[in-house]
Amino acid sequence: MKAKKAFYKECHVAGRKYHDADFVFEQLNVGTKLHLVRDTDNRYDPDAIALLYHTNDGEFIIGYIPSNENEEMARFLDMGWTDLFDCRISRINPLAHYEQQIHITIRINQK
Repeated sequence: MKAKKAFYKECHVAGRKYHDADFVFEQLNVGTKLHLVRDTDNRYDPDAIALLYHTNDGEFIIGYIPSNENEEMARFLDMGWTDLFDCRISRINPLAHYEQQIHITIRINQK
């Protein structure tokens, strides 16, 4: 039986132009899985959650969960619930402003 996933949040990818997204942008598609990783050393946001894309060539930081939407998720990740969320690209628009080019949907994994 396939595990269910409950909707949690949709948002854009913040900081996209400051990280690695340009290196892998052509590989990103609707449905691409991104990994949520706490960035506890982030000097701009104490609740920072990086969005990583894994390839055979390594990990690429696509951007971050927006700072006004990450506090609750950061607490869950800090408690070790790293497998709680499933994060996928839900929309890509290369013609939009950098901060609006990639949108994600986050769901809660249910067993």
